[in-house]
Amino acid sequence: MQKNENITLATSADRIAEQLRIRIVRGEIEGGKALRQDHVAEEFCSSHVPVREAFQRLEAMGLVVSLPRRGVRVTTLSSAAIKEAVEMRAALELLALRQSAPNMTAAHIEQLEQAQAMCAQATSLIEWDAANCAFHEAMVSECGMPRLLAVLKQLQLTNSRYLFAAGLVRGWQPRSDQDHRLIIDALKENNVERAVQLLGRHIGTMERVGFS
Repeated sequence: MQKNENITLATSADRIAEQLRIRIVRGEIEGGKALRQDHVAEEFCSSHVPVREAFQRLEAMGLVVSLPRRGVRVTTLSSAAIKEAVEMRAALELLALRQSAPNMTAAHIEQLEQAQAMCAQATSLIEWDAANCAFHEAMVSECGMPRLLAVLKQLQLTNSRYLFAAGLVRGWQPRSDQDHRLIIDALKENNVERAVQLLGRHIGTMERVGFS
């Protein structure tokens, strides 16, 4: 019985964390806002235990922070945080791609092409962000460095938060995602250094235009 209860709590925590993650990334819950354990538990018809676990998951993602006497608050998306994320991705995602590329198969290339096509066909910011995340995850998935992938996933969340914040201010228009296409072509040609160079340029555009 204890095992089933643990599974139920974990499932509830995952569900709550995922819903809150989506709202935070899309800017529906603003940076600096307090997350009240009792309010969240009431909304999700849950006990406090899975809510606490959900908060821990969100903190591991860098989306919330637990402060003494202030409770759990959504992290603020500052210009310094964005700059840090860009610089870290510029180093770490390139490393991951360099390690991943030699292990890619035709099936991995097909995943990239499907994600790139979904980016090009996206009709909303939500669709484009999901496809963009899928592209970047597939590109580095074979690096064989799980801790690096965990860091990159967190950095991608910062990228997505910035993307939605910029989209609210400037609006969003469909993109051709030419950089993605060029990276795929380089990988097809087994030109890893070219792909890495293109990715570095691609990430470098984030700070200027908010889409990477």
